Amino acid sequence: MRRYLPELIALPLLPVLVAQGRRTRRITPRLPEAGGPCAGIAGSDAGKPLSLLTVGESPVAGVGVATHEEAITGQLARALSARLQRPVHWHACGRNGATAREALQQVVPSIPAQAVDIALVAFGVNDTTAFRPVRRWQSDLRDLLQAVDARCAPRLLLLSGVPPVARFPALPQPLRWVMGLKASALDCAVRELAPSLARTLYVALELATHDVRMMASDGYHPSAIGCAAWADLLADACLSHWRDSREGHIPFS
Repeated sequence: MRRYLPELIALPLLPVLVAQGRRTRRITPRLPEAGGPCAGIAGSDAGKPLSLLTVGESPVAGVGVATHEEAITGQLARALSARLQRPVHWHACGRNGATAREALQQVVPSIPAQAVDIALVAFGVNDTTAFRPVRRWQSDLRDLLQAVDARCAPRLLLLSGVPPVARFPALPQPLRWVMGLKASALDCAVRELAPSLARTLYVALELATHDVRMMASDGYHPSAIGCAAWADLLADACLSHWRDSREGHIPFS
């Protein structure tokens, strides 16, 4: 019942939601994707390098920040490097506005066909605003994850939770509330999907997005500060996962 709740609530509010959605798109600033290289190295030259690939929608494309080093990919590479005391080679493959289904055609072909240590997959906002049915979203995401795995065979696949759209300041009420319910339903589907996939770690995106510093000027995308907090969350989850594993130590050495 919970997965259908957003649709049941949205139906009687549809005229208001459509009007608010159109107005929000009209008045919200359109920020560009990040400039600069979409690949780089974080950390010193000491130690064996770790490879990181990110696949996702606008935050991976760097919307809301100036460069990819400030976006989630560069920030996660920096966070991992600091914790592991190793250089991290990173590469971002993102597409602004892409749903999980669209990413199969638009993003996966751009992924370098070479093995990586860690791959981060981060989608959900565009599937939320498209009001993608939960079952189709889960199927789309499974197909995408399998395609990423076939392309780069990550030793660990990080699956980010759906962002808390209910806290996006750019969205007015009740649109924000309804979209928040939808995002939560999609996030539950991500959480359910992760255990069925090998080498996959789901990480809930629990950030204090009510803090205006976490959001870019459009009130819709994460700022550099927001990306840094998100990266810390992901990096800490990685370390906890590795330490709780049977080996009890950090792999990939």
